Amino acid sequence: MAAMFIHYMAPIMFASLVLFLLLGYPVAFSLAANGLLFAIIGIELGLFRPDFLQALPERVYGVMNNETLLAIPFFTFMGLILERSGMAEDLLETIGQLFGSVRGGIAYAVVFVGALLAATTGVVAASVISMGLISLPIMLRYGYDRRVATGIIAASGTLAQIIPPSLVLIVMADQLGRSVGDMYEGAFIPGIVLSILYASYIFLLTVFAPKAVPGLPLEAQTLRDPETAHHRLVLPVAALAAAGAAYLFAVKIGLFDWTAPVFNMITENAQIRHGFWFMILLAIFTKPFIGIVRTMTLSLFLVFIISTALAMFAMSFTNVKGGADYVVLTMSLVVAISFIIAVLNKITRLHLLSRLAEQVVFVMVPPLGLVFLVLGTIFIGVATPTEGGAMGAAGALILGMVKRRLTFNLTRQAVESTAKLSAFVMFILVGARVFSLTFYGVDGHRWVEEMLVSLPGGQIGFLLFVNAFVFVLAFFLDFFELAFIIIPLLGPVAEKLGIDLIWFGVILGVNMQTSFMHPPFGFALFYLRSVAPKDSYIDRISRKRMEPVTTAQIYWGSVPFVIIQVIMICLVILFPQMVMHYKGVASTVDPTKIDIQIPQIDMPMPNLDLGIPNIK
Repeated sequence: MAAMFIHYMAPIMFASLVLFLLLGYPVAFSLAANGLLFAIIGIELGLFRPDFLQALPERVYGVMNNETLLAIPFFTFMGLILERSGMAEDLLETIGQLFGSVRGGIAYAVVFVGALLAATTGVVAASVISMGLISLPIMLRYGYDRRVATGIIAASGTLAQIIPPSLVLIVMADQLGRSVGDMYEGAFIPGIVLSILYASYIFLLTVFAPKAVPGLPLEAQTLRDPETAHHRLVLPVAALAAAGAAYLFAVKIGLFDWTAPVFNMITENAQIRHGFWFMILLAIFTKPFIGIVRTMTLSLFLVFIISTALAMFAMSFTNVKGGADYVVLTMSLVVAISFIIAVLNKITRLHLLSRLAEQVVFVMVPPLGLVFLVLGTIFIGVATPTEGGAMGAAGALILGMVKRRLTFNLTRQAVESTAKLSAFVMFILVGARVFSLTFYGVDGHRWVEEMLVSLPGGQIGFLLFVNAFVFVLAFFLDFFELAFIIIPLLGPVAEKLGIDLIWFGVILGVNMQTSFMHPPFGFALFYLRSVAPKDSYIDRISRKRMEPVTTAQIYWGSVPFVIIQVIMICLVILFPQMVMHYKGVASTVDPTKIDIQIPQIDMPMPNLDLGIPNIK
C-alpha cells in the first residue's frame, strides 16, 4: 500500500488540491496547506528531501521581487478609475446612437465598447457590470431577446481576458517565463478576431432571427440627422469603400497568409483567393454598413475615410508593415487625425461635422488615446508593460480630472479595490510556489511530462488533450487558479515538444476565457446576475412594466458564446501566424547565397620570438 502511494504521490496530490478547491476553501491557503501537508507525508515516506523546504523563503522573495507583477496593480487601478469616471456610460450612449438604426445596433455597440473597454481597463468585472447597468435596460426596453442581450454583454465583458492589457496575460507570461510585451503583441489580433466573431453572430441573428435583435426606433435616435439625397447617393460607395478598407486591412495584418494553407487545398491561385475574400467582406459589410452610414451621416463617414487614408499613407513611410504593431499605430493615427479635424471644425465654426460626428470623435478619442499610450508604447518598444501600466494609471487620473469626475472618494475606492486584488494575486502566487515546490520534490513534473509527451499525435495531440482538459477544469476553477496551478505543469512539456510558448499561452488564454462564461460557475454570469433586474419593474422611459431577467436566461444566453470561444481556440491552433507575428518580419536573405570575401594582405609574417629555448 505504501509503495503504491509513493508511486502515485503526484496525481494524489493534484487530486487532493482539486478536492480542497471544490469544497470551497480559499485558493491561496488550499495551495499552501496542500503543499506543506504532502511535504510532511513525503518526508515520512522518504520520497521528499527536507532540505527542499530551505528554498521556500527564496521563492517567496522572488515573487515579491518580480517587477513584472507590478503591472497588475497599475492596470487594475487604471481600469477602476476609468470605470468609475463614467467612460463606459459615455461610450455606450454615443456608440449606441451611432449603430442605432441598424438591426442589432445596440448589440454591435456592446461588442465594440466591450473591446474598447478591454483595451483600456483589462478588468472583466468592471466591463460586465458597467455594460450590464447601462445597456441591458435599453436592450430590454426595445424588445431584445433576453438570452441574446445577457449573452452578448457577458461575452463582450470577457474580452478583457484576452485583449491586452489583460491581467491574466501578465500572469501567463510570468508563469511561462516569457516577455509580457510579446504575450500582449501575440494576443492582440486573436482578441480582435474574437470580437469580430461575436459581431458576426449578431449579424446572423439579424438575418435569421430579426425579432430577437431589433433596431432603435427613430424617436430614440436623438443625435440622428435627417437623411438627405446625399446619403442615398453615398450608400453604395460606402459599402464598396468599407469592403475595400477591410480588404486592405486584412492584407496588412496577414489574414491571407494565415488562411493560405487551407485555401491552397482548393486552389493555389492567389488572385482567386483574394477575390474570394473581397466578395466575402463585401457581403458582410454591405447591409450593416449602409445602415451605419444612414446614422453616422456623410460628414463622419468622410472624416473616417480621410483619416484612415492619411494614416495608412503615413504608415507606408515606417518600417512597420503588419501585425499588432501596424494595427495599434494605424488606429492611433486615425484617432489623432480625426481629433484634429474635429477640433479645427469646432474652433473655426465651419459646421462641417454633424452633432453625432462631433460627439463620436470627442467621446472616442480619450480611451483610444489611452490605448496608444499603453499598448502603443509597449509594442514599439518605448516602454515595458510595467511602465506602460504606470502611464495608463496616470492617464486615467488625468482623464478623470478633465471630465471633472475624479473625487477623493472615487480615488480611495479604486485604491482599496486595487490593493485587495493585488494582495489576492500575491497570496495565490505564494501558495502556488509552496505547492509547486513540493510537487517538483515528489517528481510530479516527471509524471506530467511522461503522461503528456507520450500522447499520440505529437504537438496537435498534446494541444487537443490540454485544451480539452483545461476546458473541463474551467467549469470549476477560476482563471487565476488555472494560471497558477496548471500552466507551470504544462509549460515545460510544451517547450520540450517544440511548441512556441507565446502561442501556447495565447491558446490557453482564449480557453481560460471560457471559465467566465461556463454555467454554473462563470464569474461573468455572476457579475451580470448581480446587476440584472430580479423583479418586475416600470421602465422610466416607456412607462411599461418589464419582466425580470431569470438566471436560466443568463445561462442559456452564454452557451452560443462559449461555442464561439471554442471555435476561436481551433482558429488560433489552425492559423498560428495570428500569434506568431510577434516575432516580426522574417529575414528575406538566403543564407546559401551569402558570399563572404576576405581580402588578401600582402605583408611578410612577423618574426614571433616567444623567448622559448630551442630544445633538441
